Amino acid sequence: MDEKAAVQTESTLLTLPAEILHHILRWVAPADLQVVLPRVCTALRNYTKSNRKLYRDVYMNTLDEPSNSDLDYEREIRDLVKLEAIFTRLLSNASPSGEAINFSRTHATSRNAALLQRLFAQDETLEAFFQGSSLFDRLRNDHRQINRGSPAAPMSTDDACRSLQQKSAHLHCLYGKPILNVGRLRSTRTYPYACAKVYDLRQYTRDTRWGPFMSDGSDRVDWEKVEAILIVLGHNIGSRRLIARIFGDVWNAPFLGSWSNSYMAPPPSRDISSLEARDPYGVTGTWYRIVCFLDYSDFFAYNFPPDPDFVAPDAPRPALDVGEATRLIMLKIHVTSIEPPGPDDGQDLPVVHFRGVSRSLDDSFDDNANSDIRGIARLTREGEVRWTTWSIFHGIERWRSEGIQIGGVRSARGVVGNWFDRDYDPHGPAGPTAFWKGATLEQVANMEDDLLPSDFFLPYGALIDIDSESDPEAEMPYSGDDDDEEDEEDEEMEGVAAGEELSALLHDANLPLEDVGVQNLVNGPSLS
Repeated sequence: MDEKAAVQTESTLLTLPAEILHHILRWVAPADLQVVLPRVCTALRNYTKSNRKLYRDVYMNTLDEPSNSDLDYEREIRDLVKLEAIFTRLLSNASPSGEAINFSRTHATSRNAALLQRLFAQDETLEAFFQGSSLFDRLRNDHRQINRGSPAAPMSTDDACRSLQQKSAHLHCLYGKPILNVGRLRSTRTYPYACAKVYDLRQYTRDTRWGPFMSDGSDRVDWEKVEAILIVLGHNIGSRRLIARIFGDVWNAPFLGSWSNSYMAPPPSRDISSLEARDPYGVTGTWYRIVCFLDYSDFFAYNFPPDPDFVAPDAPRPALDVGEATRLIMLKIHVTSIEPPGPDDGQDLPVVHFRGVSRSLDDSFDDNANSDIRGIARLTREGEVRWTTWSIFHGIERWRSEGIQIGGVRSARGVVGNWFDRDYDPHGPAGPTAFWKGATLEQVANMEDDLLPSDFFLPYGALIDIDSESDPEAEMPYSGDDDDEEDEEDEEMEGVAAGEELSALLHDANLPLEDVGVQNLVNGPSLS
C-alpha cells in the first residue's frame, strides 16, 4: 500500500463513529493494541491511551473474566505482552553455557531454560499457561458433565480464542514434558483426548500435508496437533519404564533442548566444502525414533463407524483409549545433496536431502521396521524446520512422515509429527512419530562411566544378579494399577526385557548399519 492509500485508509477509519471504531479495535491482538496502534498516528494513540473499555474488551477476548472487576486492564495487557515477549526471547536467546547435562552428552545447559523451569514449577502456573488449548477445554467440559451433571460449555470458535489456544499449545510443546494427568488428584487423563485428535483421519488432508500443519494450505504449524502427538508419545514411552528413564532427557525434562542449537554437536569437519559442514540442520548422525500405531481394525472402526453421521463434520471424535503398539527405531543418516530453497520454502536456509538406513530396537525386534530411508530438511515460510521422510522397502517407498523440529534448527528436542501411507491412502493407516538426534561415537565412548554412578540406567546383567529380596523397580513410579501382585510380576519381567533391549541399544550405537536387511511389511504399519 502506497503512502497516499495509507493516508486515505487512516482517514476513513478515524471518521467512523466512535462506537463502530471501538467495535473494530476490540478484536485486535493485545500486542497490536499495546504496541502497534499507538505508533500508527497521533489520533489512534490518543484514542487507545487510557481507554479502559477498549483494554477491557481486548482482555476479555484473550483471557478469562477476572474475579476482580476493578482490574487495571491497560496494565494487565501491558504485562501480558511483556510476558509473551520475555518467554519467547528467553528461549530464542538460549545458548550453551557449559557441558551437556544429560548422560548422553547431547543436550546443552542453559541458564534461561533453568530459569523457566523454576518459574513454571508450580502446578497453578502450568495450568494457567500450558492447559489452554482446545484439548484441555474439551477435557474440562467432559469432566464437568460427568461429575457435576452440568451442561457442556460451548466451544469458542472465534479467531482470538483459537489464537490463544494455539499459543498455549505452543508453550506446552516448548515446555517439552507432556502433561498426562490433570485435576486436583491428577485423576483425569489427557491421553484419550490426544488419541482422538491424532488418529482422526479427518486431520489428514492435502491442505495439512497429512502432517502437523494448519488446514488452510499455508504450511503454518498447528501446535494443537503437535501437542496431542507429544501427549500420545509421552504416554506410550512412559509405559515402558526403562526406555522412559534412558530417554528422560528428551521426554521428561521441562524446557530441555527447546531452542535452536541446543544439540551438543562435535566440532565441524575441517573440510568446509563437505556436505556435512555446509548442512545447517545437523542431519548426519544417529537418530532415535519412536512410532506408535493402532491395530488397524480399531483404527478403521474409529474412523469409519456404521453410522457416518454419528459425529458432526466439525465436531471432535469421541475420546479413544484402546491401546497402541510402539516401536523404537534407530536411524543412521547422512547428507546427499544441498540445494537452494524453493518458492514454497523459507528462504533463510537451503534444502538438505539425506539418505540412510534404520534398525528396530524394539524388544520384539520387528524386522519389518528395518528399511532404507530418505528425506528432506527445510524451512517453512514462517521459519519452522520441516522434516519429510520416506521409508523404502525393497526399493519401493512405503511410508512417509511429516514433522516439525520443536525449538528450531539443531534443537535437541527433536522432530514431532505424523506418519502415513506414502500414497495418502484415504483409509489410512496413520499415526504419531518423533525422532531426535542421539550421541556421536565420541559421546557414546563417554557414556559407560556415567551410567551407573548417575543411577540413570541399570544394565541387563545387573538386573538378573539383583538379590531376590530387593526390588529392581523400587525407584520407579507406579500407577494405581500396580497393587495387583500379578501385574507387578508381569511388569518386572517387562523391565528385564527392556533392560536387555537398552543394553543392545547402546551397543548398537557403535555398529555400522550398512548391512541392515530390508524386509516385507507384513505385521502392521511399522514405520521407520
